[in-house]
Amino acid sequence: MKLRDLAARLECRLEGDGDLEIVRVASIHDAGPGDVTFVANRKYEKALATTRASAVILRAGAPAAPCSVLRSDEPYLAFAHAVGIFAPDDRPAPGVHPMTAIAADVRLGAGVSIGAFVAVGAGASIGDRTVVYPNVTIGPGARIGDDCVVHANVSIRERVEVGHRVVLQDGVVLGGDGYGFVRRADGTHEKIPQVAAVVIEDDVELGANTTVDRPAVGETRIKAGAKIDNLVQVGHGVTIGRNALMAAQVGISGSTSVGDDVVFGGQVGVGGHLTIGDGAIAVGQSGVTNSLDPGARVAGYPAIDNQTWRRASVLFKHLPELKRRIDALEAEMEALRPGGAEAPPYGNPEDPTR
Repeated sequence: MKLRDLAARLECRLEGDGDLEIVRVASIHDAGPGDVTFVANRKYEKALATTRASAVILRAGAPAAPCSVLRSDEPYLAFAHAVGIFAPDDRPAPGVHPMTAIAADVRLGAGVSIGAFVAVGAGASIGDRTVVYPNVTIGPGARIGDDCVVHANVSIRERVEVGHRVVLQDGVVLGGDGYGFVRRADGTHEKIPQVAAVVIEDDVELGANTTVDRPAVGETRIKAGAKIDNLVQVGHGVTIGRNALMAAQVGISGSTSVGDDVVFGGQVGVGGHLTIGDGAIAVGQSGVTNSLDPGARVAGYPAIDNQTWRRASVLFKHLPELKRRIDALEAEMEALRPGGAEAPPYGNPEDPTR
């Protein structure tokens, strides 16, 4: 692709030779002739001087480069679009593989692609141009929208609703039973049937082996635009807001409501029956045991204000030394007590020298 054509598609301002032929996107350190690279983080701008790339995507106001430049107000977003332009097209051709088990009343939209060993239950529907890769199970009454991608070994249980343009990475499970049991008098446990709704709205992506549980009543819902990483557990009755971001190994307990634009770092654990306000952020490995106000930024376990946690964490490694110093001061105070008489812990309030 000519660099000028790439600039037009990325809506970038071209500085340099528009006739250059671009064949791929590469990192700033690996790029060579024919590559376009990018710098979105200012700490990498010093690497511009030695890059061998034919072109680089840069923010407005970034230093000059020894190659052609594509200027963008959002260089990282432009990079993402560039990767998509040069990505290989691995989409399978439309059609239904002969080695499938699809109920007679399933509705298949136009241009769908169904891979080998896919099972689709009675009354299910799959929207236009949706791709279902091999070994997927879609339960009775499940509904999948248009332009979705369902990767291998996904399980979409009965009556689950999936919106448009949803991406389910390998091994996702939608609608597995929530963890609900009642203790009997003899100490054994009665299972609470988990039969209510699971709804995945439009433009959601769920990472590999992520699970979204079905509740007994009500619904579990992931709202439009949420992006969730691998190995995330969404408990029964949870609501996740629009455009929320969750890194790998997050766990959200049942009946918790997560607001819009919330961000959870890796391995964040969230208790049940909580409310997480819009725009709240929990940094990696936080343990959220209480509801969070909108815009809160927390860390640690139990999660507290992030700045408070950072100041406290600096002291942790000094605790043994501080303990020794306190013990020494207490011993000195004990030695100063007159006649060995026992004194109040903080001195005698009647002592005029105090």
